[in-house]
Amino acid sequence: MKLSRREFIAGSLIASGLAGVSQYAGIFADRKIAGEMLGASSAVGHQLRTGKFPPPSRTIRKEVVIVGGGIAGLSAAYTLAKAGKNDFLLLELEPQTGGNSCSGSNAVSAYPWGAHYVPLLTQESSVARKLFEDFGIIRGYDKSGLPIYDEYFLCADPHERLFMRGRWQDGLVPVTGISAEVEAEYKRFFALMEKFKQQKGRDGKTAFAIPLDKSSQDAELLALDNITMQAWLKTQGFVSEELHWYVNYCCRDDFGSTHDVTSAWAGIHYFASRNGQAANAAAADVITWPQGNGWLADKLAEPIKDRLHTAALVYRVTAQGSGAVVEYVDQHSGEAVRVEAGAVIMAVPRFVAARLLHTAADMTDTAALSYAPWAVANITLRKLPEGHGAPLSWDNVTYRSELLGYVNATHQIPQMKPTKTVLTYYWPLSHLPPEAARKEALARSYEDWQKLFLAALLPLHPELEGQIERLDVWVWGHAMVRATPGYIWGKQRRKMLQQRPPIVMAHSDMSGISIFEEACTHGVRAAESVLKWRAG
Repeated sequence: MKLSRREFIAGSLIASGLAGVSQYAGIFADRKIAGEMLGASSAVGHQLRTGKFPPPSRTIRKEVVIVGGGIAGLSAAYTLAKAGKNDFLLLELEPQTGGNSCSGSNAVSAYPWGAHYVPLLTQESSVARKLFEDFGIIRGYDKSGLPIYDEYFLCADPHERLFMRGRWQDGLVPVTGISAEVEAEYKRFFALMEKFKQQKGRDGKTAFAIPLDKSSQDAELLALDNITMQAWLKTQGFVSEELHWYVNYCCRDDFGSTHDVTSAWAGIHYFASRNGQAANAAAADVITWPQGNGWLADKLAEPIKDRLHTAALVYRVTAQGSGAVVEYVDQHSGEAVRVEAGAVIMAVPRFVAARLLHTAADMTDTAALSYAPWAVANITLRKLPEGHGAPLSWDNVTYRSELLGYVNATHQIPQMKPTKTVLTYYWPLSHLPPEAARKEALARSYEDWQKLFLAALLPLHPELEGQIERLDVWVWGHAMVRATPGYIWGKQRRKMLQQRPPIVMAHSDMSGISIFEEACTHGVRAAESVLKWRAG
């Protein structure tokens, strides 16, 4: 196959990785596109390091205070409200709730700023299942007990495509121009993943479950947490560049880290745990919305809006008698408020909790934790992207790129083919250790980020030259906990699961994998723990 000049340039850029993106960024230096730099309120949060806050000017009393409005905190609040316990307050640092499931919108479409889908729920995902029933995502069950999903929330076709060797191919597993040896490795690898998916441990539990704490505790399986996914692939004789790229992509996509620093247990879990079934969907289908998991965050927040306080910087949480005291600053008024609470749910990352709490070390120990930084761009277009080969899909990935690729926000809008769209471009900053990557990311200006994203997009889609209306960028300094070897089944995480009312914890840090099902399960369980403790 002879490549055109356009295909050759695009293929060369993708193959060159981050160095290539940086090299080509200068070509796009003269582009003047509207947009702004957004992101988590790190400057506000960093005030916690100084410890200098005004004394509280007033005191209020609440039965429960929830610190943090991500999926875990919102799930806890939703659970309390559903139980008729409405004397609570949710305090969130950001101007909006959702955490890394937050979203935005403009005249063209809603779009995600982080998490953007949920796989079909597994049998073990009972907490998420109840929420999906409440929200009408699951409409009912067939005679055999399989859930019936709302068709509008199931990802529309085509699902995925991969840009490789100058063309788009269907699916994300690299197949364009591969050898028979690589094809044989694929067959053997996916057969192993299917075996893991069906496997039960000696304790009778599913080998790899969602939520992960329902997984088998078979020592032979847990030992996989002590090595990296890359090392495991090599021990199994998997050597092809294409398979290693694909597995590395999956690790970066779900965990924000490369497969040479990701736990093999976590890496296998990515493939083996997704065994959900439905009456009206294939096993590989996912649930998604134009705004990604922001839709779920908004549904959780709906019934508790009057008890939700955003732009609230909590700076101290202290156990006191049979309850606790929470102190925070209203970022709008500058007023410091003291809240005397019967119980507190800490639904924040563990490194944030460590700065707020003065309690047992195992509740705030962060020695084994590391967090992946990400950059996300939402690019508003006057026309849809094109390309040779497979058609525009929901998820559009680039082979051997430092950037993962983009999600097409209007893919899920039930209408005739739209003329405009928003592309959400994802970039896990896994090319450096997290601290160095954060430092590099925060030092970049908006103009720098704009050039880098343009340098990734326009060589792929030269037809979009002059068709970009807006390009906004969000940098997540601590987007998600990393599933590094030894963390998921190590002693520290197991200690983190022990709750000590009146202060209880709720966050996906407590799993080591940052997905919706883990976060909502910890939020619901924390609320149930508080309800039981308060009733007793």
